[in-house]
Amino acid sequence: MSPIKKELLAAIEAAPDEAIEQTLQFLNTLLQETSPLRPGSGKSILRHAGKWQGDDFEECLQAVYDSRSDAEF
Repeated sequence: MSPIKKELLAAIEAAPDEAIEQTLQFLNTLLQETSPLRPGSGKSILRHAGKWQGDDFEECLQAVYDSRSDAEF
């Protein structure tokens, strides 16, 4: 048995039940398999093209222009 497992088991033996329960929940969360995030495609973005809702388009566009800076590579 690895030293880390021995240390973990010793800590479990000394811990109150509530701490053990929380630790088990945390460990189960870590072990759950999660699906990797897929970046959006250009096609998914194009679904929203031309669908601006609201009357502040020009104001928002100007805010974008005002906050732009030169790209540094």
